[in-house]
Amino acid sequence: MDGVLIIDKPAGVTSHDIVGRVRRELRERVPATRKLGPRVGHAGTLDPFATGVLLILLGRATRAQRFFMGLPKTYETVARFGAVSTTGDRDGEITETGTPMPGVLELPTGAVVQTPPAYSAIKIGGKRAYDLARNGVDVEIPERTVTVHAFAELRREPPRAAFHIECSSGTYVRSLIADLGDAYCEELRRTAIGPFRVEDAGEGVDAAIPLGEALAQVMPVLDVDADTGRRLGHGQLIEGEAYGAMLVRDPDGPVAIVEPREGTTLKALVGFRSA
Repeated sequence: MDGVLIIDKPAGVTSHDIVGRVRRELRERVPATRKLGPRVGHAGTLDPFATGVLLILLGRATRAQRFFMGLPKTYETVARFGAVSTTGDRDGEITETGTPMPGVLELPTGAVVQTPPAYSAIKIGGKRAYDLARNGVDVEIPERTVTVHAFAELRREPPRAAFHIECSSGTYVRSLIADLGDAYCEELRRTAIGPFRVEDAGEGVDAAIPLGEALAQVMPVLDVDADTGRRLGHGQLIEGEAYGAMLVRDPDGPVAIVEPREGTTLKALVGFRSA
């Protein structure tokens, strides 16, 4: 089974927990003679306290993980003002500062330089930052530039305010909220990853979107005949034009994700025909 499953993750469980649940469900369908278990991954971690869209990649869809992870994200969050958290969210150690919520909030958009929180999944020296932080190690995480496409206040009931945020991959909403001054994320819900919306979430692997259909929602598609698909599947260059990553399909389904080479030739970046 090769596809993308949209999960509406509940609070209190990790992304890894969801992957494990799906893997167990798939394993029940795998013949006993098969030695390797089903391949399952995800396209972007959600913190345990957060809810919303988690893309689970099944089978050969795991080969296209980077293309799904690079999609923009949409969130709704509730910020608690007048207090700070060691983790930037409600699961950390909360310190009341008593600082009142500003009357007017400056909500940054465009290119934003931010420092990801110490309690994050970023790897530092081969180890997850949150593991180092939990062990009392001072974690220095390099700044990064992200893009905030939209940052709007939805409502406020002091000391809380709710926001709608659209941002590039790699953006930490906890850092955006902390940078507003004496605030932390009390609630965080991811409502979309690219075109994949929380309203379309399903339960069970039967709700998965087939791989070719899912990729066609995030990149251009080139349809070819069976012979061309066979040649591409064997690593040969094919004729065509592209201005970035493109999905190639033949009558049997997705063959590969290709990129342009010299002239009008295309070469496979990721193949889907091999086992």
